[in-house]
Amino acid sequence: MTAALTGLVDSHCHLDRLDLKDYPGGLPELMQATATAGVDHMLCIGVDLESFPAVRDLAEQYPNVHCTVGVHPLYRESREPTCAELVKLAAHPRVVAIGETGLDYFYAKDDTSWQRQRFAEHIAAARQTGLPLVVHTRDAREDTIAMLRDLGEGQVCGVMHCFTEDLAMAQRAMELGFYISISGIVTFRNADALREVVRALPLDRLLIETDAPWLAPMPHRGKQNEPRYVADVARFVADLKQLPATELVAITRNNFFSLFNKARPV
Repeated sequence: MTAALTGLVDSHCHLDRLDLKDYPGGLPELMQATATAGVDHMLCIGVDLESFPAVRDLAEQYPNVHCTVGVHPLYRESREPTCAELVKLAAHPRVVAIGETGLDYFYAKDDTSWQRQRFAEHIAAARQTGLPLVVHTRDAREDTIAMLRDLGEGQVCGVMHCFTEDLAMAQRAMELGFYISISGIVTFRNADALREVVRALPLDRLLIETDAPWLAPMPHRGKQNEPRYVADVARFVADLKQLPATELVAITRNNFFSLFNKARPV
């Protein structure tokens, strides 16, 4: 029997996007199941300005949930984010980071200039507030690093969430002060390259996440992902790093609260 874990942190999830059909008691029942699984803190991620009030409300309702404000790089139809509005919304005590933001050229192959403009607004907001950035990047390695370097000017840190790029990019991001967050993708059958990256990552820059409701780890593939499945990510990453899972949980928890230092554990 697998030993239970405690003190887990899901550094990136979307509580407002979860389908609660399997929870007759609604979100409170899901949150209880999450707590029973040993998860005692979650970061609920903002992906557009229209849904931000719902994300903020969840963080206000649950002491162990904090949130972010930002516009996902693929949400082109969302209201245009400006540095001024992001800074204003980030003043809320439950908002601990700017994002999810970044560049995704995998799906947006035609005109990507609008993504870069929005990313620049988020970087400016992070500089102005001193809050970390939550960065989504896919097939945009050079531009992502270049913008963080040139516009951040050494004053911006954050996390590369749901990381699937190569070790060279991870190293360049860490040189800029970024952490690397690993999702359930690392458990997928075809993720050998990512597993090699994880083996090489320094422990003091490592985070774990679910990205729920998407990307459920093994053995939950085909199901909706949930924050409680971050325990499976923790155990898998611990095996890759040849550490006891309890030690991996403690390290990633400490890393989370070091990076998102506006958040406080409860």
